[in-house]
Amino acid sequence: MSEIRGVILAAGQGTRMRSRLPKVLHPLMGKPMIYYVIEAVAQATSTPPVLVLGHDAEKVYQHIQDMEVEVVVQQPQLGTAHALQQTAPVLAHTDKVLVVMGDMPLLRATTLQKVSALLPPAPSGALAMLTVRGGEAKGFGRVLRDAQGRVQAVIEEAQATPEILAIDEYNVGVYAFEGRWLWSALERISVSPKGEYYLTDVIALAVADGLDVHALQLDEPSEAIGINTRVHLAEAERVLRHRVNQAWMLAGVTLIDPGSTYISPEAYIGMDTVIWPNTYILGKSSIGEGCELGPNTYVRDCQIGAACRVFNSVLEGARLENHVDIGPFAHLRKGAHLAEGVHMGNFGEVKNAYLGPGTKMGHFSYIGDATIGAQVNIGAGTITCNFDGEKKNHTHIQDGAFIGSDTMLVAPVTVGEAARTGAGAVVTKDVPPRTLAVGVPARNIRTIKD
Repeated sequence: MSEIRGVILAAGQGTRMRSRLPKVLHPLMGKPMIYYVIEAVAQATSTPPVLVLGHDAEKVYQHIQDMEVEVVVQQPQLGTAHALQQTAPVLAHTDKVLVVMGDMPLLRATTLQKVSALLPPAPSGALAMLTVRGGEAKGFGRVLRDAQGRVQAVIEEAQATPEILAIDEYNVGVYAFEGRWLWSALERISVSPKGEYYLTDVIALAVADGLDVHALQLDEPSEAIGINTRVHLAEAERVLRHRVNQAWMLAGVTLIDPGSTYISPEAYIGMDTVIWPNTYILGKSSIGEGCELGPNTYVRDCQIGAACRVFNSVLEGARLENHVDIGPFAHLRKGAHLAEGVHMGNFGEVKNAYLGPGTKMGHFSYIGDATIGAQVNIGAGTITCNFDGEKKNHTHIQDGAFIGSDTMLVAPVTVGEAARTGAGAVVTKDVPPRTLAVGVPARNIRTIKD
């Protein structure tokens, strides 16, 4: 089997983005667009791609160093053909070279595999390419064919005449090259009027050499969206969101309004879960089966069990076990862990705290840096006063306790099993099990009998 390696050309400055951030680092659904290109090329070739960097190379490298790529730097940047030439020391003995532009994050690995498969063995074929018909040109070169429909050349938009600009078949910028022919062809490319060496010139060279140029037309034109402006970035984001949402609906998840639902490509959602409008599921969140989320809910990097209901709330770095019910207007911050069957009312907040099975947390409460046992009742307006100005202190409420409304728990403090606090109590000392504490500061006034 012949060896194939992928090359990603990502050395350009991307001036039309009008940004201090390199173009390929602009995010799509939370990840730099170059991530999607690297993943697609790696899947298509089953080998780590070669990434050609140039403008702000060090900044780009810092973002992709966790990915399996081989980096080559183009300096100075003299066009796409010159960029590909920089990979010759790495790929000189490679049978087949797949070339993709770094600003095309919507290309699928299956499409790249089809382009590669279209290239026949040497010496009959020099290259295969990807084209698309219709729609906005977005700066793509025009594909010229002869009367028999054979590809003859690609003319860049900047050099095209009005007649050529009227052609509606565009060069996508994806190629599969026969390796040995490629390196000699690159040496024969002439400099353009702009002082650059265009990779598209190899097509006319292949025709002049009497070799076949094979072209694959895209079935899904959205794959050809190349990003040159923030308008294109928004278009790509919309397409990617549609792909992700459609995949989850086909997997058994109900999206009431897919157009207003945002799901990270890294998220997981269980079957029979219902997502209401204006809901955001971000990062590596995992949602169990049979849940109901939204509307107007924000979930980032959370683990949510089965049969949970999250209504009009914000969850960040939290864990919910099964059958948890929260909201509306609840806020779970990092380290919040709600056990089986917990209910959390409206306008509550939990941070770095565990609420045990069956615990009920009333509205307008804050629980931070705390361990709450099972079957505890937390009355409305309860606050754990966890910060003393220097450090965070812990509150411990044991199983079956009843915390009255507007209780202030001044940490560090423990409320014992089945103990109670009266409404408005300010608890500064531990409350023993089965004891009632009331007042400001709270006093333990009597033992609670069964």
